[in-house]
Amino acid sequence: MTISELQKARLNYQPQLAPALQNGASVKIIEGKPTTSAGDSAKIKTLFPKTYGSPILEMEIETDEQPQNAINVGVILSGGQAPGGHNVIAGLFDGLQSLDVNSKLFGFLGGPDGLIEGDFVEITEEFLVPYRNTGGFDIIGSGRTKLEDENQFHKVAEHCEKLNISALVIIGGDDSNTNASLLAEFYAQNGIPIQVIGVPKTIDGDLKNEQIEISFGFDTACKVYSGLIGNIMRDVFSAKKYWHFIRLMGRSASHITLECALQTQPNIAIISEEVAEKRKTLGQIIEEIAEIVKNRAQNGENFGVALIPEGLVEFIPEFKMMIAEMNDLIADEAQEFNNRENLDEKTEFIAQRLKTDSQKLYKSLPNLIQKQLVNDRDPHGNVQVSLIETEKLLIEMVNTKLKSNGFSGKFKTQSHFFGYEGRSVFPSNFDANYTYNLGFTASALICAKQTGYMAAVRNLAKPVLEWQVGGVPIPMMMNIERRHGSEKPVIAKALTELDSVPFVKFVKNREKWANGNYYIYPGPVQYFGPTEVCDRISEMLKCCH
Repeated sequence: MTISELQKARLNYQPQLAPALQNGASVKIIEGKPTTSAGDSAKIKTLFPKTYGSPILEMEIETDEQPQNAINVGVILSGGQAPGGHNVIAGLFDGLQSLDVNSKLFGFLGGPDGLIEGDFVEITEEFLVPYRNTGGFDIIGSGRTKLEDENQFHKVAEHCEKLNISALVIIGGDDSNTNASLLAEFYAQNGIPIQVIGVPKTIDGDLKNEQIEISFGFDTACKVYSGLIGNIMRDVFSAKKYWHFIRLMGRSASHITLECALQTQPNIAIISEEVAEKRKTLGQIIEEIAEIVKNRAQNGENFGVALIPEGLVEFIPEFKMMIAEMNDLIADEAQEFNNRENLDEKTEFIAQRLKTDSQKLYKSLPNLIQKQLVNDRDPHGNVQVSLIETEKLLIEMVNTKLKSNGFSGKFKTQSHFFGYEGRSVFPSNFDANYTYNLGFTASALICAKQTGYMAAVRNLAKPVLEWQVGGVPIPMMMNIERRHGSEKPVIAKALTELDSVPFVKFVKNREKWANGNYYIYPGPVQYFGPTEVCDRISEMLKCCH
């Protein structure tokens, strides 16, 4: 296999370990107080009687060597890719080897489907070598199948029994770790001797709380996007003739947009949670953008950069209501809707049947967006908001607004979506170290006979030698939400907090950034060189410590 010079160099990078892990995965466990849940405590306790209330765990270095038996562990990658997934597996493997060299790690292929079908590969040192410190999830692949019913749980247990597996590690986001908790609870209730440990993954950054400071992949992805944004800013400031509207990944939260704004200082950055809090209408958002465009044009600056979170439209109250009405309408009149032969007819069908306010909003939208709202639907018939080209929606409506106000300046635009570019790249030094420690911590939790826990690494704004490791009971993060008409336990998504230090810093500076040119050019992710360049942490972590 031919590999790049960078990959050759990265294979030799040795991640550092937190102090508690430096004698291996046999650690001293310190138990905290019993925990509750993020919300709906009575219901969560009823659903998770065996794992609810478990204490937060801290780990300290074990000075007395304890003999350990060899164990077999299974691992899956679940959900979308995030930089560092391979290093979680590397840390898990090395941690298990530190317990006993006869321990085995089995990777189930294609995510949860591999667990259900028993499709696996044994991960050995030789197998693992080409994947250390690399991006992607190609080592064993990933998938989005949910693990939530008893038939699946029994199939997984059967395959584990055949391989003598006594613990599973699920590397994923909020839904995947919710599934890990359900699996752990089921096995605990039924006396099935399989531990289940979760690992926090998502570039969106919405899987975090006081114990999980950041999910892995967020640091790298934001550095990649900020590097691209900086490139565009340099071009903008050179050509001085375009407005660039850039949509960034992050459907449920605006963490990526806020982080990239703090790293690059754009003229405009919309934070969805603020839009929802202030109940801003689409018209108000358009008015605010148009005002900034006009003010800059008066200063002879017909250029700029605007950052837009992927899920913005779901946070605009009127838009959210319209989407809900559309989902109900298409579900209730599915046959008549599907009988329409083309998109134009389907668009007209929707336009005539929405309630007055939603109808008015829908008809005001560009035809392209009307069609996307009708055409792009998930398997449940709901609008796929992540596929709506919000940046083009804003461009067209701002342009219309400017013309209606007699704007005489220039408003030439370019649109972009940055998403997949950041999901599978080589992890930054921070993420390479963080994910390796998460994997190693998972092996320590397994060694300590824990189940229903998520691996946690804290004090991340400090050097690795000051990091603290432990475990967080997953039910502690849960509340109840209605999903597809029924109540489900889920890990509560962490949205951008409007009183947080990062957001307050953004608000303090955004007017200055809007009217001036304070662009920062971060450049590409750096792996070798000065510490302040290669090991810099995210603005989010800087602000919070």
